[in-house]
Amino acid sequence: MNANVPVIVIDDETGSRESMAIAVEKAGLPVRTFDDAAKALDFVRREPAVRLAICDLRMPGMDGLGFLEAVRQQEIDLAVILVTGYGSIESAVEAIRVGADDYLTKPVDLYELRQRVTNLLENRQLKEENTNLRQMLDKRYGFDAIVGRSGPMERLFEQMRVVAPTQSSVLIVGESGTGKELVAKALHQGSPRSKERFLAINCGAIPNDILESELFGHEKGAFTGAVSRKIGKFELADRGTLFLDEISELYPELQVKLLRVLEERQVMRVGGSELIDLDFRLLAATNRDMEKAVAEGRFREDLYYRLKVVTLEIPPLRERISDLPLMAEHFLAEFAAREGRQKMKLTPDALAALSSYPWPGNVRELRNVLESVAVFQTKAEIDLEALPHEIQSAKPASPITVDAPRGSARVRSMAEIERHAILDTLEHTGGRRAEAAELLGIGLRTLQRKLKDYREQGYFSD
Repeated sequence: MNANVPVIVIDDETGSRESMAIAVEKAGLPVRTFDDAAKALDFVRREPAVRLAICDLRMPGMDGLGFLEAVRQQEIDLAVILVTGYGSIESAVEAIRVGADDYLTKPVDLYELRQRVTNLLENRQLKEENTNLRQMLDKRYGFDAIVGRSGPMERLFEQMRVVAPTQSSVLIVGESGTGKELVAKALHQGSPRSKERFLAINCGAIPNDILESELFGHEKGAFTGAVSRKIGKFELADRGTLFLDEISELYPELQVKLLRVLEERQVMRVGGSELIDLDFRLLAATNRDMEKAVAEGRFREDLYYRLKVVTLEIPPLRERISDLPLMAEHFLAEFAAREGRQKMKLTPDALAALSSYPWPGNVRELRNVLESVAVFQTKAEIDLEALPHEIQSAKPASPITVDAPRGSARVRSMAEIERHAILDTLEHTGGRRAEAAELLGIGLRTLQRKLKDYREQGYFSD
């Protein structure tokens, strides 16, 4: 553990304050003391090196809960141990509810205080090291090119971190414009093949009579116009990664040939007679319902299962709208840097309109809209009037009425119904999550994951 982590002790009682400070110093940690919580709050605002505050609950002026609430509201990265002289369960519950990391009762056992402080700082340091490691991995894997902090995206990132270093084929599923190629590039960057080539080809953008030659290559004279040998994408991707976008658009004869290449890891150029051994990783993507395509006979079932060893699903923008402000800021900063322009930001009204729009074109549409707006922008702020008319007129979702009468015009999605059931049950149990999970018939981890999503979407707060 880093022995230079500063700790502050806040208590209006001199004896208590000094004894706790001495106890912390014996753990090898420098301490600063305060008899006033407001002064301590001002100090930690200016001193980001402060990692832990030990604060008395009952004090004149700003008390311990007031200090803790201010720290959390201002998003100050500070662990807080609250100390109460009353020892009541109610005080302890309130401390944890507001966000205290730990609590102690007076008279404080100084040995226990040292242990709590040491353990808390060690745990925080371990968490920070894990966060730093994740950031390093994200940069190495190219995840930093994919913007998003919502629950659905965090789960996608976790899956990508696990899958990236493997050799498995991956099928990336998502609507048009969600960023399937970005995910494919990130998987390549995180693989042992990262120093080799990443090649992408859109199977739906190339005519059928040309696509086979693009994939497998051809020999000179193989067909009219083949005036020289051509090396195909599979050969070029040897030891690297090949990404086949819109894989569902492959015509049936080419599906058969692709399956053979995947099974045998060999390719034969069009018009050739020699099998060429290859070592490649295949990533594929589609915006189609592949199971429906298989059921209708438009896509080979054996090839489908060969492609989907692992499936990653990218959520559409409308299902992670909490990411929109972050993405908008990212795209506007990228545009300003590229064009040498001043940085731009959206007004609250403009951001609200963007967040209300359904984004059928997903992230690609958002990026294009913001670039189009930014091209004509002369001010530092982008207001509502600068946005396209269809976005200006977008209406936010109607407020949900839990007790809407049966047969009313308000139709709720299954996701809305589920959210209300969970939050109502949690209120019924007084916030006891294990009991709520049991009543709902779901696992506790599932409940916690859903509550995290609701919190990020603004439907729920601890």
